Amino acid sequence: MNAPMPHPAERLLARPLPAQMLSALSARFGPRLSTALAVREQHGRDESPFDVPPPDAVVFCESTEEVAFAVSQAAQHQVPVIPYGAGSSLEGHLLAVQGGLSIDLSRMNRVVQVHADDLTCTVEAGVLRTQLNREVKDMGLFFPIDPGADASIGGMTATRASGTNAVRYGTMRENVLGLTVVTASGEVIRTGTRARKSSAGYDLTRLMVGSEGTLGVITEITLKLHPLPESVAAAICFFPDVEGAVNTTIQLIQMGVPIARCEFLDRHAVRAVNLHDKLGLTEAPMLLMEFHGSAASVAEQAATVQEIARDLGGNDFQWATTPEERTRLWTARHHAYLSGLQMKPGCRAITTDTCVPISQLAGMVTAALDDAEAAGLPHFVVGHVGDGNFHIAYLIDPALPEERERAEALNDRVVQRAIAVEGTCTGEHGIGLHKQGFLVEETGAGSVAMMRAIKLALDPHNILNPGKIFQL
Repeated sequence: MNAPMPHPAERLLARPLPAQMLSALSARFGPRLSTALAVREQHGRDESPFDVPPPDAVVFCESTEEVAFAVSQAAQHQVPVIPYGAGSSLEGHLLAVQGGLSIDLSRMNRVVQVHADDLTCTVEAGVLRTQLNREVKDMGLFFPIDPGADASIGGMTATRASGTNAVRYGTMRENVLGLTVVTASGEVIRTGTRARKSSAGYDLTRLMVGSEGTLGVITEITLKLHPLPESVAAAICFFPDVEGAVNTTIQLIQMGVPIARCEFLDRHAVRAVNLHDKLGLTEAPMLLMEFHGSAASVAEQAATVQEIARDLGGNDFQWATTPEERTRLWTARHHAYLSGLQMKPGCRAITTDTCVPISQLAGMVTAALDDAEAAGLPHFVVGHVGDGNFHIAYLIDPALPEERERAEALNDRVVQRAIAVEGTCTGEHGIGLHKQGFLVEETGAGSVAMMRAIKLALDPHNILNPGKIFQL
């Protein structure tokens, strides 16, 4: 089972940093070092259901050299450091569970280089995904990884994020070519190159991608870019039941239809986005799809999808071909999480992130929904069903421990089913604080022991985001 959540009353406890370290940081950063409670609390809260004490101080870095200086000071005094990007984590990645220094990278927001001919770019860790796409759009390029939230590229790299386009373009793992990383001692290293492949030694880039800030602080990322498609079309289709929608997705993938996005919303999620974005959609299980390619290939994909969907009960196809229409639909999908939270004012969400082999998806979603209905907890489902990943969010009153326990029990059942069919407890959110027990069940004690050995070899004093992924 998962680690217990700290009590909310612990949030305001503070443990001051060593005076010598604060003095050195203050001399280097001046007003960009803060110990104000409001600033610390802002950096001690994400979208997870955890309440823990805020960090002891926050430093706003503007360069790799400044990050290296801050980390070297922390290393000298064996003080924890926690990288902070956009604060959109769902699993408690940025929480200062052992106190320490929060390193805010949001001011490191430069697109350093764009090599349009090579379809690559290098960005600082604080660049937001929407910012990057604005800057490369006029070059006929885009960066496809879209986790929903307007997350920072550094945070997306650290959690191995994916999202709505992963079914066609892959995850951060496939789209990161190289990194600049500050190690636990404050040394700056570079991994990878702009070449599309390499066999030069250990793959340190892949080691850092998904390490959740526990092996180094990522400050620059070299990425693959992709050409903007000639033609784009989006469609929504409603189904009488969950099975029809999910089985449509399964057949599309098994037939090799190169769909770019295939998102599922259950009736509760549709109702939530209707209220939030005033859309007036039919409140029934829905697929939201997008097709990229030439005009002819998009038309062919669309015809295939309509035929499959109608055979499985899909109806009321609605098409969006203009950028404005597509943006309206995808903005609503991106708002689905926050829209769902408004179904129960003041609530927090316990969110699953299982990903399973595509043939197992329909049974997984149906069983999860049946359990949630029987438990009587408000909930909603959204999913990147094209790659077997779905999220069910259980809405709980944070003042009622029994609701939290019920939601965690439901979460546990979803994960156990996923592991039983050789799936994973987390397709894209990462382990963080919330899924540490599941990691052992999924990978085995030997694998986690190897992860611990890597962690201790690279961070012997355990200062880099301690308490995340596993306990030492």
